[in-house]
This record gives sequence, structure tokens and C-alpha cells, in this order.
Amino acid sequence: MQIIDTIPYFKQNYHSSIQFLRNYYEEYPEIFKEYFAYHCKDTEERHQASLEKYPDVLSDIDRVYKNIVPIIHETDEHYESNYHVSFPVDINLIVGGFGSNAYTYRQIIPNITFALEKLSPVPDHLRTIVAHEFGHAAHNIISNDAGINWLNVDWNSPLTWLYQEGAATHFSRQTAKGIKESVYFSFDDEGEEWLQFFSRNQEKVISEFAKDVTTETPFAVFKEWFSINGGLKFGYNRLGYLIGDQFFQNLIKIHGEHGAITAWKDPNFKENVINWLLNTTQKV
Repeated sequence: MQIIDTIPYFKQNYHSSIQFLRNYYEEYPEIFKEYFAYHCKDTEERHQASLEKYPDVLSDIDRVYKNIVPIIHETDEHYESNYHVSFPVDINLIVGGFGSNAYTYRQIIPNITFALEKLSPVPDHLRTIVAHEFGHAAHNIISNDAGINWLNVDWNSPLTWLYQEGAATHFSRQTAKGIKESVYFSFDDEGEEWLQFFSRNQEKVISEFAKDVTTETPFAVFKEWFSINGGLKFGYNRLGYLIGDQFFQNLIKIHGEHGAITAWKDPNFKENVINWLLNTTQKV
């Protein structure tokens, strides 16, 4: 694991101009190429809006920076201890344009980026999101070691995303233990109402997800069920994370933890997810 720390450059050279931002992005071209390709718009309007927001969050960025570096090392050690997994990847620390808060790259063994302006500085909040993103990488590493044929994985399927988020949530619970349940999903203290809504309406929510998976485009499903910009159906976004957790926990009951982690090796994996969705809406 190698931490690529862009924060000193940002702090030392910071001034409120788009040229400063352009210089910053050009200093780390590969990192920001990925960021702007998938996680934030690269427009003059977006950059100007970011410059207007930064003064209000600079002190929080400092607090996040102070807390997240030791938490990254702590999390790395927990995965090594719990799962005998090491991470031959880059961990990028950036100040972004108020897009995604954290993400893994589109790689089999993925690099990870944390955008500090979007993170809570509270240590437990950071522990959950760091453990979650490391969980995505651990999921792939363990599956790769188990001999999965990656050509068979449908990366553009919402059923795969559902499973991946469930796996990462499970890993984060096992690695950053003893934290309030809702924080594993929201990465802040605002998730309790969201979690309770899902608990009270689980059958209806899963039924609507199953319907969308079979009738809507993957992009539409992603926006409604996995994006912070979704949630039009029920007034709560990212409900796919909660459904994914239920699915993954069911896999553990049936196959054990390692079997659940490597379940996407099954040629009938997508059919198995659909069957679970349909059976769950009938049973709950």
C-alpha cells in the first residue's frame, strides 16, 4: 500500500483561482483523470462553485486529513489480521470538487481515492468509509485468489453492484467494529431515519428494486438506487446499499463468509440474485 498524498500541495499553493485548481490537477494527472471521468464534472462552472465552497470547509479538511492517515494504516492492519489481505495499491488523498466522497478505481485490484472535502472528520465516520472502500478491494483480492474468471463478471449490472456494496458493508462491520449500525451505510450521524425507513418498508423497497432491475436501464437503476442524487421513489437515496447488505448476509447464512465473498464465481450468479429478490418480497 502506498499513500499518494496530494493535500500538502493543495494547502501550500491554495488560492481562490481556477488556474490554481488547474495546476493542482495537472500535478497529479492520473488521479484527476479518473476523478473527472467518473466522479465529478470537469467544467469551469463546477470549479468556480468549488472555489466558493472551499473557505467554509478548509478547517474540516484539515481535521479529516489529521485523522484519516492513521485510520488508513489502522484499517490496513485490520484487514491483514482478519483476512490475511494486503493491498498492493495506491491510496489517493485529494481535495476534489464536491463530487464523490470516496471510490475504488475500475481495476481488478483497485486503487482507492478519498476526497477530503466530502468526508466527515469524526473518527468513527472515517473508519467506516475507509473500511468500506478497502472492503471493495479486499473483495476482489480474495475472489482473485480463489480463481474467479473476471471475464464472466457483468460489471455493468445492478445485480453486481448490489452484491459488491453488500460485501463492502460486511467487510467494514468486521474491520471497524463496534460502531452504530447506521454509520456503516451513511458514514455520518444522519443515517438512522434512513435505516429505520428501510427496516419498516423492506418488502416494498426490494419489490420496487426488483421491478426496476428488469425494466429500467442500468444507468437509471444506478441513479435511483446507488447515487446520492437518486431516491425519488421513496425519498431516500442509496437504498441499494441496504438491499445489498441483506443479500450478502443471506449468502453468509447459506455458504459461510468465504463462500459469500466468492459467490460471483457461480455461472448462475445473476439468476441467484434475482431469485433472492423475488423470494424475499414474498417472505418478508
